[in-house]
Amino acid sequence: MNEKKISFAADYEEGAHHTIISNLTRTNLLKTAGFCEDEFSEAARKKIRELCGSNDAEIYFMVGGTQANFVVVSALLRSYQGVIAADSGHINLREAGAIEATGHKVLTIPHVDGKISANDVKIFVEQFYENELHEHMVAPGMVYISQPTEYGTIYTLDELRKLSTVCREKNLVLYVDGARLAYSLAYPRNNVTLKNLYELADVFCIGGTKCGAFFGEAVVTRKNFIPHFITTIRQHGALLAKGRILGVQFYTLFTDNLYLKIGRRGIDMADKIRAEIQKQGFELYIDSQANLIFFTLTETQARKLAENISFRVWEKFSAEKVVIRLATSWATKDNEVDVLLTELKRLKFV
Repeated sequence: MNEKKISFAADYEEGAHHTIISNLTRTNLLKTAGFCEDEFSEAARKKIRELCGSNDAEIYFMVGGTQANFVVVSALLRSYQGVIAADSGHINLREAGAIEATGHKVLTIPHVDGKISANDVKIFVEQFYENELHEHMVAPGMVYISQPTEYGTIYTLDELRKLSTVCREKNLVLYVDGARLAYSLAYPRNNVTLKNLYELADVFCIGGTKCGAFFGEAVVTRKNFIPHFITTIRQHGALLAKGRILGVQFYTLFTDNLYLKIGRRGIDMADKIRAEIQKQGFELYIDSQANLIFFTLTETQARKLAENISFRVWEKFSAEKVVIRLATSWATKDNEVDVLLTELKRLKFV
């Protein structure tokens, strides 16, 4: 094992932002109510409600992204319904069949750079009901997207509005997974805010695990949209007894714009890497906007890079090439990026 190897494999490898650690330490010995009914969780909810532009927004804190996804899906879908997602979607490829384990099917449609279109959703639903055997099939009941996507691309406000319109016309729940939402909100040309998400999505998730917290996600929805949701969360093992740990973290993330600062750091580091990749003549696989970088290398180059850098081989590009994914985060250091850029320069001669 190379102990000096620098990792760009994921954006959740570090612990937590030092401000969160400080606040957790400061409040550690205070006695509070459990199950996110404490004053810190309520203070965090108040901050999120203000950004959503609604005093009626309901916010539920859960321990992780997979838990948030399968709890939301299982709470909202009938037994005969499934959830529409991009074939590259996180719930389809990266969650070990968690959705299917709830008894619901992921209904995949094609994507373009990780995104699905409102028109494709509309066509899928209309073709389903035009099929004379549709009563014998899994009915679409929800649309799942992530912001940003698995490929680091970001839905525009216009794209989100169109998806929302189709979902409401077709009586589908629109769920937005924001596991990396900080890196979307902080993107300079992003025009989708938390208020937009609250208005256009039925449910959305604010990621903490990949955005500076030790762990935790905040699920946001309209008042009374999910009946008995706390009960459902607990049935699925996603309700933390010491919920104040989540409350303190999210209160901190949404104080003094820390959430946006965390996102911007990851984006700045990713932009620097993307620029060098193009400068060195390597091919970007996707023009991503968030903290994920995708580019192609030969398998020989990938093996050479892996000697000193950790990364993900995302997929095959051709017989000779693979797609590499690099992930930056709020904790990515300048010197780590410098080492990576030096390694990339060396690859030109491999």
